Amino acid sequence: MMTADIAIRVPEELLASVPAEVRGAGRDDVRLLVSRGTEVSHHAFRELAGQLRAGDVLVVNTSATMPSAVDGTADGEPVVVHFSTLGPDGRWAVELRTPEPSGSTRRRTGTRAWTSVALPGGHRLVLEEALSAAGDRLWWARTDASDVPGLLRRYGRPIRYSYTARDQPLSAYQTVFALATPDGAGSAEMPSAARPFTVEIVAELVRRGVQFAPITLHTGVASPEAHEPPYPERFEVPAATAWLVNAARAARRRGARSASLQGRWRVTGGRIVAVGTTAVRALESAAGADGVVRAASGWTDLVVTPGRGVRVVDGLLTGLHEPEASHLLMLEAIAGRAAIGAAYTEALARLYLWHEFGDVHLILPDDNRHSPNCSCN
Repeated sequence: MMTADIAIRVPEELLASVPAEVRGAGRDDVRLLVSRGTEVSHHAFRELAGQLRAGDVLVVNTSATMPSAVDGTADGEPVVVHFSTLGPDGRWAVELRTPEPSGSTRRRTGTRAWTSVALPGGHRLVLEEALSAAGDRLWWARTDASDVPGLLRRYGRPIRYSYTARDQPLSAYQTVFALATPDGAGSAEMPSAARPFTVEIVAELVRRGVQFAPITLHTGVASPEAHEPPYPERFEVPAATAWLVNAARAARRRGARSASLQGRWRVTGGRIVAVGTTAVRALESAAGADGVVRAASGWTDLVVTPGRGVRVVDGLLTGLHEPEASHLLMLEAIAGRAAIGAAYTEALARLYLWHEFGDVHLILPDDNRHSPNCSCN
């Protein structure tokens, strides 16, 4: 169990049940809560460019969302299989769910090893072993389907949780940064912090001198119902991204030293702002103890907490998370508990919307003090 101590309750009416383009004018028609320390301000997401500076780097996740939910039958009962993660040995981490009349699903209990699941197209899936000795929610499973991504494209749909009103098309779960991979792997759930971005907003940011650095992290089932830590996930930080992040941080340090010699303390540009908790996890997994980012790929089991802290990331653009979610520990590591508490109090008071179709939160360094990652002294 890993949870942050944020004493709030999110009313059901603040859980975004449909995408922004269904509620309003487009996917960028969401609100933007901005935190600088405990100072909070309110904006439209279309005003994001005005909150950033030339030289800032946005680290974005290029993982595409898969149609990971597939209907099946196990032990004579209907189930929904959530395909979570492709393992290094060709097996998939999966979760079996029980379908509800509303169209959503609930956690299935009593699942055991060697359960056989009948899938569409005459295919079969066999659960071999639990992913974790601590629980039986996710299982390593093997299927006789030679092309699982093809099976998902033909029979699958995006994973849907109980707070969403109805199934949405796969396009609603793709971000503007999503790229297909040669092996068809992707994310079981959308890297949703990037969802409000449009081509027009990206172009405006580039015009203003904000840079983009891609990483890839394929999210597994990212909504742990017992609020357990996230499972290991596949990631890649390319060499070009490592170079860009290191160069931006070095330029920022030089600017800070120059400013201090002139009696000024304001640092401009060069901030590393992760778009989503997945971008934080990947980038911090590729950073050494010296704060230098190096090209890296493989599996990461890193959990960012206030005790561990962050070495590279200065800011974060993210959604609004449930008060029990382990993601809030990452937010505390970046901004501190007081800042997150102040922001979430404001979000509730101003009726911000939660979850992947909801509003977003931009956490930036407090301009009145040095960033812990600046190394300006």
